[in-house]
Amino acid sequence: MFRGVNQVNLDVKGRMAIPARYRDQITDQCAGHLVMTIDTEERCLLLYPTDEWEKIQRQIDALPSFDPMTRRLQRLLVGHATDLDMDKSGRVLVPAPLREYAGLEKRIILLGQGRKFEVWDEDRWNATRDSYLEDVGSTTIPEALATLSL
Repeated sequence: MFRGVNQVNLDVKGRMAIPARYRDQITDQCAGHLVMTIDTEERCLLLYPTDEWEKIQRQIDALPSFDPMTRRLQRLLVGHATDLDMDKSGRVLVPAPLREYAGLEKRIILLGQGRKFEVWDEDRWNATRDSYLEDVGSTTIPEALATLSL
């Protein structure tokens, strides 16, 4: 499980270092093979161990391709999916088109989301997080969340 907010930097070549605390898990789980794609709801990226991504892609591939919403999802998620390999130093190269989509500069956030990471430009993440916190009392809580106890 990937948890936590991790501040990392992109180097001049567009590589980001995976925090050391996750490297062994990624190596054990998928031999350092990852897949990165765009998030269709926010200007951030999604980073999956290859085995986790393959489960998602099978589900997407099984959807009816004549449905316009399905085709949109396939084009955006699968079309942007890029195979990445973690190098011996624990770095992955974030492709330029994906960096551009998410507005990634030097300072980025690697946000653990259980089976995947979200990759955010640090300023965009801070603004989004602050917006979420401001909206807490102004939105209706879905029934499934109302039963959650923290």
